[in-house]
Amino acid sequence: MHELLATDNINSENLEKVLKARESGEVDFLLVDVREDMEYEMGYLKGVDMLKPTSAFQQWAEQLFTEAKEKTIIFTCRTGIRSGQVQNVFRSNGHERVINHSGGIASYRGEIER
Repeated sequence: MHELLATDNINSENLEKVLKARESGEVDFLLVDVREDMEYEMGYLKGVDMLKPTSAFQQWAEQLFTEAKEKTIIFTCRTGIRSGQVQNVFRSNGHERVINHSGGIASYRGEIER
């Protein structure tokens, strides 16, 4: 595992680094945006694998938890608050490889898709 993924939180600068490492096949993880559809449509991090709105958490959480039990998941949102809450729920239910993108998209200086 990449040393930047052996953490509870990842800042925007290090997230950019692990996204580049994933592009070259050095590391594998899921990047999950937990903002709402409207926020996502205004722009999202290049490399996001899926949008899972926090408002629909009850509908998607168990399935993602089960399907990605053995994967590292990085949760991101606008500022890191909602993604931190999702991380805490996953962790409290036994998923040990969940990381919060602290600062969220508001602090991200890498590529944004629209």
